[in-house]
Amino acid sequence: MLARQRQAVILEEVRRTGAVRVSDLVVRLGVSDMTVRRDLDVLASRGLVEKVYGGATAVSGRSTDEPGFEAKSVRQLAEKESIARVAAGLVRPGTAIGLSAGTTTWTVARFLDDVPDLTVVTNSIRVADVLQQSGRTDRTVVLTGGVRTPSDALVGPVAVQTLRSLHLDVVFLGVHGMTQRAGFTTPNLNESETDRALVDAASRVVVVADHTKWGTVGISTIADLDEADVLVTDDRIAEEGREVLAEHVGELLVAEATPKAPERGVGA
Repeated sequence: MLARQRQAVILEEVRRTGAVRVSDLVVRLGVSDMTVRRDLDVLASRGLVEKVYGGATAVSGRSTDEPGFEAKSVRQLAEKESIARVAAGLVRPGTAIGLSAGTTTWTVARFLDDVPDLTVVTNSIRVADVLQQSGRTDRTVVLTGGVRTPSDALVGPVAVQTLRSLHLDVVFLGVHGMTQRAGFTTPNLNESETDRALVDAASRVVVVADHTKWGTVGISTIADLDEADVLVTDDRIAEEGREVLAEHVGELLVAEATPKAPERGVGA
């Protein structure tokens, strides 16, 4: 297969699923890892895909762009894990919590295995799957129901009605973007309404968002910045963003995702 043909196959797959992995393309195309990476470099240089660790995703940027779960799951892996560790540390045994849809909240769910006696409400099929797989018998998982979005969120009147009847100790909210003017936003109008209901059900709101969300604006606002009791982000957040968020949210927690250089000894 010629390079142009390979690149066409890759581009078609990215547009169909939102993301591709180098390892999968090696098998599918029958070429080396290096060849696949060169093809991705070509496509990225033409602005047709965005390269990420281990593969590539569809190009984003518009306020209504909504990448699928698989596309988002390969972005900012280290940052999401560091954020999830800090966020999970805020969960107390015996409480009722909410987890919105998204890959960051899905990562938070994976860090909850050691917290006993939880009731977890979520509108995310992926989050519910992770929680059910933990095997804990002292955990109740409530899936709201609703219409499924590209990011595997359940949204719409059914989800909203379920959430309006609940009272949660803390809600963990994943967002598409955050700015001082627009607040916390999403590219999906229906998801915005459902997330708003989740926020309204909470005694405490914890937003989990990596540094790439700062300066990004989705079409619909979920909440203003000052509605977040806590915001957990990573240490690659822009200084401007850090200052604005610290001023507006109740508490800003910055998780360390960037490895520190080893200290040099005297005379090294």
